[in-house]
Amino acid sequence: MEHTSGVDKAPTGIGGFDQITGGGLPRGRTSLVIGAAGTGKTVFALQSLVNGVRHHGEPAIFVAFEEPSAQIVENATFGWNLEHRNHDQIFFLDARLSPDTVRTGAFDLAGLLATLEEKAERMGAQRIAFDSLDVILRLMDDPARQRQEVYRIHDWLSNSDLTGLVTARLEELGNSDSLARGFLPFIADCVVELSQRIEDRVALRSLRVVKYRGSSFAENEVPFVIGPSGMEVARVGPPELDYEVSEERVSTGVPSLDEMLRGGYFRGTSTVITGASGTTKTTLAGAFAEAAADRGDNTLYVCFDEAAEEIVRNLRSVGIELEPHVGSGVLRMIGARAEARSADEHLLRIRAAIAEHDVRCLVIDPLSAITKAGGTVSALSVARRLIYQAKRRGITLLCTSLLPEQDPDVEATPLGISTLADTWIHLSYSPQQGERNRALTIVKARGTGHSNQVRELVLSSEGLQLRDVYAAGGEVLMGTLRWEKEKEMEAEQARVRAEIERRRQALRLAEAEAEARSRAVQREIEAHRLELEALEQEEEARETAWRRRRQGIRRERGADEPE
Repeated sequence: MEHTSGVDKAPTGIGGFDQITGGGLPRGRTSLVIGAAGTGKTVFALQSLVNGVRHHGEPAIFVAFEEPSAQIVENATFGWNLEHRNHDQIFFLDARLSPDTVRTGAFDLAGLLATLEEKAERMGAQRIAFDSLDVILRLMDDPARQRQEVYRIHDWLSNSDLTGLVTARLEELGNSDSLARGFLPFIADCVVELSQRIEDRVALRSLRVVKYRGSSFAENEVPFVIGPSGMEVARVGPPELDYEVSEERVSTGVPSLDEMLRGGYFRGTSTVITGASGTTKTTLAGAFAEAAADRGDNTLYVCFDEAAEEIVRNLRSVGIELEPHVGSGVLRMIGARAEARSADEHLLRIRAAIAEHDVRCLVIDPLSAITKAGGTVSALSVARRLIYQAKRRGITLLCTSLLPEQDPDVEATPLGISTLADTWIHLSYSPQQGERNRALTIVKARGTGHSNQVRELVLSSEGLQLRDVYAAGGEVLMGTLRWEKEKEMEAEQARVRAEIERRRQALRLAEAEAEARSRAVQREIEAHRLELEALEQEEEARETAWRRRRQGIRRERGADEPE
């Protein structure tokens, strides 16, 4: 996300925060981080200083008004190795007052600031954090004195050219009886508010940039998590959707489903498979993962509320072998309990695994489980960000979604992500005559023609098979009813074939008889013709003999020859 700004900025190195602020905190100015107890104010301040030292070579000072610095270092279990720090790079100053301290008169922060100025000059510090400033201000009962000390710190930071970061408790700042604590946000150049709430017994943290002088910023509230490496703010992504679109097809892992989709899924698209429990959503997901691994695509399979080893074992019973691919490292499987983390923490973990494994295909089974990780609103936000991030990285994403409804005609997703997915496959049950059979429908497949037929889905040790359903009298038959109807039709066809064969044989016999009769008639005709020829020859012979006899008589009588 781009932000216009004329302000020089100091990157915090906190994933996502520098993005929504267009670069980090205002350099050489004062920033305020407010929030209730446990929202992560100290982590934000300390992480900003640590990253400044590590990545930008900017020495820093951390002033602790509430917790001992040793305890802060001990609690920072984020791999920063602060216990082995170089004190010339990051210096911790304990500025908290002992509980046994007796206040006998007015006091101010002038002496503390003088000490800090000397230390900052000696070590060349460029950043400084005042943690829990409200604790020390609480000791000043006079609002005017509180305001005066706030101005003192602000002026000191401005004159020292240090990038200052002040943390304070939100409940103290909201106290109308404390003008100084209520006034602090007005003099800060950047104000960041951290909050925490509980939804469905899951802790959800969020961050909002309240103001940022001289710079644009993302004004909406964004979630964040505190993970193994510290704080990470959700990346909201650019407002424009800009990513590469591929024409390449990848197999679903089920040849007959590939045919229904005219070749499989488009690479880099998202698919959601919905259905009630037991409709083979995981089996279809496993088939896709196996096909992806067979192609050599690095694949990540995230399974909620079920161990990865259990899924591998179960899929083996239907001919899907994931174990060899897990062993080769092409397929990585992560099992997680949904309610153990917030939805954003799950997203953080998935995103880290994607980067580590260079993922090309991603399976989330089921994505609907994250509704147990802080409510539907938070889960929907995570689901949308996951889909958009997958598209930007060219990852082919397949998610399953459990439908609680028992009506097989219900086609919906609890998170409403079916509208975002490029392909939507719906699985349902069809109870008939005491049997429960599975059916598959392609609800939509953007950018490609696809079958609109309901297909029967059959599981066996050979894997998944999709069969055409049988329609009889307007009723769709599956399972045993289909088998019985097919057997009945086969028997009818056999009877018809036998009848046709009987008639064929009868006709052939009649033809043979007719041919025999025809041959007999031909022989009779030939006999008559020969008899006629013989008769004609006999007649001709008689005529010849008669003429010869007559001629002989004439010669004997001496008669004249006839003219």
